[in-house]
Amino acid sequence: MSEMSYLEELLRRYPALEPVKGSILEVYEILRQCFASGHKLLVAGNGGSAADSEHIVGELMKGFVKRREVPEAMAERLREAGGELGSQLAGKLQGGLPAIALSGHPGLSTAFLNDVDGRLIYAQQVYGYGEEGDVFLGISTSGNADNIAYAVVTAKAKGMKTVGLTGRDGGKLAQMADAAVIVPEKETFQIQELHLPVYHALCLMLEEYFF
Repeated sequence: MSEMSYLEELLRRYPALEPVKGSILEVYEILRQCFASGHKLLVAGNGGSAADSEHIVGELMKGFVKRREVPEAMAERLREAGGELGSQLAGKLQGGLPAIALSGHPGLSTAFLNDVDGRLIYAQQVYGYGEEGDVFLGISTSGNADNIAYAVVTAKAKGMKTVGLTGRDGGKLAQMADAAVIVPEKETFQIQELHLPVYHALCLMLEEYFF
């Protein structure tokens, strides 16, 4: 399938998303350019959206629907570095698109919460991990999560692109981000139910392009 075939399949299965097709394409292009230029994605959210952050990273950092075999040059270097161990690695490692879920660092997060300000935990990680050319993806069903807003501001100051997944009227996240997909639902659980197929489609499109 082509990248656009995955998008068309998404819209066929979820026709309610047709009005945000352009926004999905805009977010896809920002992510594609990020990975094509050798940069990484930082993802954050709260509650169910924190779980979505981890889910997205899981789809990007290993094979999703494709087998992403290690290039032969890398496979040879692994064999040279580790003999039998290297051969096993060469046969089992998979190509990844570099992405970090900021929800997965409890030691750092609890230390910053206790010592500084819990609302700035994601901003602190963006400040530490982020580099010019990277992308920050904030997920907020209302679009008004303070910790996501602080992270967006920090990302912009670092020269990063910012994208959002949200719902309702998009909130301040949609206004602040370079691009945002505002799914057409009002209730939190219904917004989350549409976020999942959107980010699955984005991950499939990226995998198709790069692998």
